[in-house]
Amino acid sequence: MEFRAQARYMRVSPQKARLVLDLIKGRRVEDALNTLRFTNKRVAATVEKLLRSALENANYLSTEKGIDVDVDSLYVKSAVANDGPRMKRIRPAPMGRAFRYVRRISHIEIALAERGKSGEALATVAGEERAAAPAKSKPQAKARGKVKGKQPAKKFAGAKK
Repeated sequence: MEFRAQARYMRVSPQKARLVLDLIKGRRVEDALNTLRFTNKRVAATVEKLLRSALENANYLSTEKGIDVDVDSLYVKSAVANDGPRMKRIRPAPMGRAFRYVRRISHIEIALAERGKSGEALATVAGEERAAAPAKSKPQAKARGKVKGKQPAKKFAGAKK
């Protein structure tokens, strides 16, 4: 099962928020909280608050709704910072001119999921997440002989004078 929390219209650029979110993707919740506590970015406090909110959503569902959730086995399944609306502003410039600039806003979303005992993620109810099957290897091209459909490269004759 997936537990989500989102913070909308945060006054931080999505690019800066993604720097912090990349630090916690795929980590256990406890490790992610420790990482955010000691991250030296302004948005880290907001992301920590959001992560705690998602954790409380999971805790609420486990206690009130009767869903069996092991809070200690939760990990950060996805952490995304999307663009929000942009605020266009004008800055005075010399000789009566004006420079335009953009103040960016982001929508931050965090999703937590429960990890299985073997370290793999459990399958969700909707079937979104499955255990990864081993990728089939492609047959190797023959080292000797011609490759079908290819013609030899033509030699350059040079320019005429």
